[in-house]
Amino acid sequence: MNRLAFEKSPYLLQHKDNPVDWYPWGKEAFNKAKEENKPLFISIGYSTCHWCHVMNRESFQDEEVAELLNRYFVPIKVDREERPDIDKVYMIFAEAMIGFGGWPLNVVATPDGKPFFIGTYFPKRTRDRMIGLLDLLNRVNNLWESKRNEIVTEASEIVEEVKKQYLTGRKGKIDSDIFMTAKEELKRIYDRKNGGFGFKPKFPMPQYIWYLLEYGARNDDKEALEMAELTLEKMYKGGIFDHIGYGFYRYSVDEKWLIPHFEKMLYDNALLGIVYAKAYNLTGKGFYKDVAEKIYSFAVRELLSQDGGFYSALDAESEGTEGKYYVFTYDEIIEILGKYLGEVYCKYYNITKKGNFSGANNPNLIGVNLEEIFSDDIEKLEKAREILFEYRGRRIKPHRDEKILTSWNGLIIGSLANAGRVFRNDDYIQMAVKSADFIVSNLIDSNGNLMSTFIDGKAYNFGFLEDYAFLLYGLLELYESCKDNKYLDLSISLADKMINLFEDKDDGGLYFYSDLSEELILRPKDFRDGATPSGNSMATIGLLKLFKITQDVKYRDLAEKIIYSWGQDINDYPLDYLYLLIAAHEFLTP
Repeated sequence: MNRLAFEKSPYLLQHKDNPVDWYPWGKEAFNKAKEENKPLFISIGYSTCHWCHVMNRESFQDEEVAELLNRYFVPIKVDREERPDIDKVYMIFAEAMIGFGGWPLNVVATPDGKPFFIGTYFPKRTRDRMIGLLDLLNRVNNLWESKRNEIVTEASEIVEEVKKQYLTGRKGKIDSDIFMTAKEELKRIYDRKNGGFGFKPKFPMPQYIWYLLEYGARNDDKEALEMAELTLEKMYKGGIFDHIGYGFYRYSVDEKWLIPHFEKMLYDNALLGIVYAKAYNLTGKGFYKDVAEKIYSFAVRELLSQDGGFYSALDAESEGTEGKYYVFTYDEIIEILGKYLGEVYCKYYNITKKGNFSGANNPNLIGVNLEEIFSDDIEKLEKAREILFEYRGRRIKPHRDEKILTSWNGLIIGSLANAGRVFRNDDYIQMAVKSADFIVSNLIDSNGNLMSTFIDGKAYNFGFLEDYAFLLYGLLELYESCKDNKYLDLSISLADKMINLFEDKDDGGLYFYSDLSEELILRPKDFRDGATPSGNSMATIGLLKLFKITQDVKYRDLAEKIIYSWGQDINDYPLDYLYLLIAAHEFLTP
């Protein structure tokens, strides 16, 4: 075992038996690199990441790769969910240096952490146009030995240029027509046939749907509502939804939503629960309520701990194969369900002998008109689902990452509280109460500081902006649902703490990490939305909610200052900032 054997992170523990002499992020690794004048090899991922697993099997478990890494580098493993600050910093460099990022993110840096090479997945050996890790490590070492001074100088220049280009927004008021502009931008990339936005791979993008629902309702824009509604219908019917055990997978590899990346994340399902509940609230259509309830059924069954906190994710793989837990062959379905019931199930769920995923089938309802399924067939399909669910449960299950993250729990607390209010379901509200009480009891220290991560009975790492902002959102949704002043008081103290710890009083906006956290080579501000809302976006939503409830203008003023600090960027690229626009739209168009 290497040093990672003493870590808490499930991702780091997955690499504890590697022959690579991994270090966790910390002074020991940096001191060794400086003493031996070696570059750092920083590899960032998370425990349910498919390509992280692939690279682990191909390279990090390999003696030949380990020999090069151990001889020429100081290798560091980072869990992006445990240390989102480190991940954020190097993702900014990835965007600046190669134009994109992803996981695993592999960074070669000077001994003080300044990057001079960045990439994502590398195979062990060079193939096609993709350089292999063995060749890469040898080339980097040769360059380090022959041009070390130039590399160090260039790395410092890269850091300074990134600070100029990426850390400060262009200030300004948002345009008066920005909301229409955002809607038209979504229309431009909208897939009229399959729903969703853009081409493959296709992500659910809850912020796009949330925005269109809000915009359509407030402006009586039927086109916006139709884009949102078709997307919600097509996503559910597709294979990106688990029609046997419920919940949404991470994304679809095709434009039709047929074949997913089979990973299931807490945050995806929390955010999608919000948008399906919003669609029901606006339209009254029972379909949206049904899907939302299936999402929560999955989350509570598979991710809720006994104490009330929600775990992070389920892996895409089981037994080393992606999707193996979730797919079925045609013959398997017939054998499990019997010929008559099996054929009914296969007809609706597109189960064929050829299959749609490596010779097996990922069940889906693409091409089925849900309104034309006969009532007696609905009963048969539910019976078949229950049988398949019980059968599937006897398979070897995917790994579950049992980190409890404050930020993602804030999202599911808000999602459940909202659903409880919309559906008049007190059970959801009580689940949100239990989860909120768990976070408050276990992840706030004696000085009132929020912590970010909880594993095996211990909370650690000072909270990041997303922890404060997402939990603020969740607590305010919970207050609106149960009217318990305890949650309003907690929201006020949390918001005030967030302002004190994260605000940039000079240029506006909130920093990603606080004065309490480790200082990194950059101190970024998180404005652009990704798979989760940006910290500044969700903080703005929370601050404006708090202003509406308390009428304390300091919350409104700070929200306006946040928006202004990045205003011209929002005007130029509105789709990158849709959660901010959701907050502004609600505030400006009651």
